[in-house]
Amino acid sequence: MGTALVYHEDMTVARLLWDYPECEIECPERLTATLKRLQQRGLEQRCLRLEAREASEAELGLVHSSEYVAVVRGTQALGTGELQALSGQYDSVYFHPSTFHCARLAAGAALQLVDAVLTGAAHNGLALVRPPGHHSQRTAANGFCVFNNVAIAAEHAKQKHGLHRILIVDWDVHHGQGIQYIFEDDPSVLYFSWHRYEHGRFWPFLRESDADEVGRGRGHGFTVNLPWNQVGMGNADYVAAFLHVLLPLAFEFDPELVLVSAGFDSAIGDPEGHMRATPECFAHLTQLLQVLAGGRVCAVLEGGYHLESLAESVCMMVQALLGDPAPPLSGTMVPCESALESIQRVRAAQAPYWTSLQHQDVGPVLSPSACSPEGRPLLPGGPAYMEAAAAEAAEAAVALSSLLDRLRLQPLPPVRTAVALTSVDAALVLPSGVLHQEGSAPREETEAWARPHEALAQDGALTALGKVLNLVDRILDGQVSSGITATPALATAATLDVAIRRGLHLGAQRLLCVAVGQLERPPDLSDDGRILWLNIGGQEAAALSMFHVSVPLPQVTGGLLSCVLGLVLPLAYGFQPDLVLVALGPAHGLQDTHGALLALMLRGPVGGRVLALVQESKPQLVGALARALHGEAALSLGPCSMASPEDMQALKHLRRQLEPKWRMLQVAVTSPGSLKSAEGEVFAPQS
Repeated sequence: MGTALVYHEDMTVARLLWDYPECEIECPERLTATLKRLQQRGLEQRCLRLEAREASEAELGLVHSSEYVAVVRGTQALGTGELQALSGQYDSVYFHPSTFHCARLAAGAALQLVDAVLTGAAHNGLALVRPPGHHSQRTAANGFCVFNNVAIAAEHAKQKHGLHRILIVDWDVHHGQGIQYIFEDDPSVLYFSWHRYEHGRFWPFLRESDADEVGRGRGHGFTVNLPWNQVGMGNADYVAAFLHVLLPLAFEFDPELVLVSAGFDSAIGDPEGHMRATPECFAHLTQLLQVLAGGRVCAVLEGGYHLESLAESVCMMVQALLGDPAPPLSGTMVPCESALESIQRVRAAQAPYWTSLQHQDVGPVLSPSACSPEGRPLLPGGPAYMEAAAAEAAEAAVALSSLLDRLRLQPLPPVRTAVALTSVDAALVLPSGVLHQEGSAPREETEAWARPHEALAQDGALTALGKVLNLVDRILDGQVSSGITATPALATAATLDVAIRRGLHLGAQRLLCVAVGQLERPPDLSDDGRILWLNIGGQEAAALSMFHVSVPLPQVTGGLLSCVLGLVLPLAYGFQPDLVLVALGPAHGLQDTHGALLALMLRGPVGGRVLALVQESKPQLVGALARALHGEAALSLGPCSMASPEDMQALKHLRRQLEPKWRMLQVAVTSPGSLKSAEGEVFAPQS
């Protein structure tokens, strides 16, 4: 199994045949430029290439009326004038004599991808298609969209493959009202969409795009709208939306398949979106989705009209699907106040329907009038619009150039995952491509680092420490992305202390240590902001400083997920570490799948540079960690029991203590301007 890439060059044939400025951005070059960049990066060659087929009219009929399908079929015989007249009957649509063929290929590509993933021929994949689909409705084309590719794929997955729970994530900058209308009363499909809304003043100008539109009938709670009420949303805003809205609901929903309406007009530089999220952000979003549904993620291209930004964003997503670590996110990770208002409103609207939100701080429901006022969107063509567009284009050029420079200067390590063990258990099963690391630091050097610790005096502990030191070196010099080492149980704390000091000695500016179990923070470690110590398994919830946090080990899966999504990952993304050390110490209490989930999700904030320390004689745990760090999906967690009241109270206590310093923890604006006034006190990593 691998990552499927579904495409057909015929989808580039349809194009605009008359003067229609509103539609000219939906052009064939969107596909050709993207495919060329995938080829240049060597990503297409790593994928399982599938040639798209046409969807049958019966398959189109899964969501569209036969009358509407007949109308589109009839465009094959129309002249330019007739096509223009028919197009004018719909909102922001153009037809071409090849539209019917292209649109059937687009829908068919989505179906092929779903079939490949659900039959085991591929693990995940991307359908690179046009025309897009998420605006298309049962009887109408809309917003460049002819057939609703993702909706058809979801119905197909239900009817052909017998699925009962499908998650659709729509990160296009426009609301996918077509998908919402099709599934708004269907509890088997959870639809999440963020979109530029601006209090209803942005296309498609629908009241039902707001946060309080949650579905109808049996579908109440299965439509999740996160409206952005201003432009300029960036990486921190997008990640916060996933951590605090989407993922808590998705884990509770427990999908069997994740479909992504992958529109990249929500990326920097796009003339439609006017957002600031950089391409690598979409690798992070993809990785976060891969912890769901056993990693069965099918992405289908929607919008994206800045060709360079589109191509780079697609490459980042495909790299994540292939299991490559995502580049660290650029910029300070501080969500803006408008984003927090939107997150607060959607959490409040959804809380009645989702247990995972009912025991959290969701804040009051904010009426639109209570939200910070925004100016009206600039109308295209005016001087102010042209000036703003030029400024955004320049900003996008700088951001894309910076990304390319970083990719060139910091290429992917030649070894994705290495395991360094003093002995190999016969029960250990590792994924293909994981390196058994034989090297070790020189004996004399290892002894010097071990000298302050009596627990490292024995030969077994010293041998293990030599392997740890060598692996820390190789991760920080870019030869290995992530690693796993084993140490005697009694030497775990001392080994972790040495690994921390070694990392700082080698130039790591910020080091995150996640200590699980009975592991105390070394008393002489400085509290100067270089080390963030997070103990999961402490006696009580406590924030001894903003860089020293302890929380009891949650007793059930739901508690662990709440801890990871509500505390661990927000701290990690806010801290932006150079290296993450995950130590599973004595009495850590984690199941193997839970340990793998923790390691998998910590890959994102640190660009994959995770070193896991485990106790010896744990082959199943080592294997699970290796699969996670190597980019393979963790085992499906299944239905999650909800966190206990005690676990949620501990989490609330910590969040309230830490929120003033760590803005990624915040999910609400308690009073207008309150966060702005504290801006100068927020932790901001220094490069």
